[in-house]
Amino acid sequence: METVVSSSSKEVIIGEGRPTVIIGERINPSGRKSLQEALKAGDMEMVRKDATAQAEAGADILDVNMGVFGIDEAALLSKAVQLVMEVTDLPLCIDSSTPEALEAALKVYKGKALVNSTTAEEASLSKVLPLVKEYDASVIGLPQDENGIPSDAAGRVALTHKIVERAEKLGITRDRIIIDCLALAIGADPESCLKAVETATRIKNELGVNLTLAVSNLSFGMPDRHLINNAFAATIIAAGATCLIADVSKIRPIVTAADLLMAHDKRARRYIGAYHERQNV
Repeated sequence: METVVSSSSKEVIIGEGRPTVIIGERINPSGRKSLQEALKAGDMEMVRKDATAQAEAGADILDVNMGVFGIDEAALLSKAVQLVMEVTDLPLCIDSSTPEALEAALKVYKGKALVNSTTAEEASLSKVLPLVKEYDASVIGLPQDENGIPSDAAGRVALTHKIVERAEKLGITRDRIIIDCLALAIGADPESCLKAVETATRIKNELGVNLTLAVSNLSFGMPDRHLINNAFAATIIAAGATCLIADVSKIRPIVTAADLLMAHDKRARRYIGAYHERQNV
């Protein structure tokens, strides 16, 4: 199962047995007061700098999120997407829970985007999936519904089946669907990692779709978060995740090491290349 995401000039393939694709998460105002204030003031310089820095750090895809309270998200997201396309040729993951913002950004995007995301809620499925179909995009599915995130793997797998079935009815094939296994904060749920691993394993076996996770969600509220994030990244790659949403500058060394151990990196070329890049910084 291979998911193709592209810009106007660059193609990234997400798939089992391939090196893990890293989706840079930094262009996101959530928890970043300085970026929120800059965006409210109409200053996009931090977006430009974040895009450039992540590309230089080795990101494969860039996530672009402009969810700031009190701002016209549709206008801001389309503006941010255009700006990022100017400074890098990396494919983009367009990130919003608002269908109007997604459509505004998809209209200006040049390439095959990854949409982040749809849930299993009826309101989300009925509005987001038609956009994915219309703009020939791929989509990240979150196995949660009107009742929230299921507490066990079985519930998440059931909702994943629902998302895939609805997408396929619209003609969106499985290779264009990536499921986020939803790791909750380990401080709130000590079994969060185990549940994510079980979810990943079952979805991979039952549906064969590509899998992702937002790595830093697991470590929220804990000290030395990078240690937890690194351990989790290696664990979930071994469980079948084919792309990760993360701070690329911090996660790339552990991802290249995990790929080497999982035989996703022929002749260790990516691992050695990343090593030489760090020595030249």
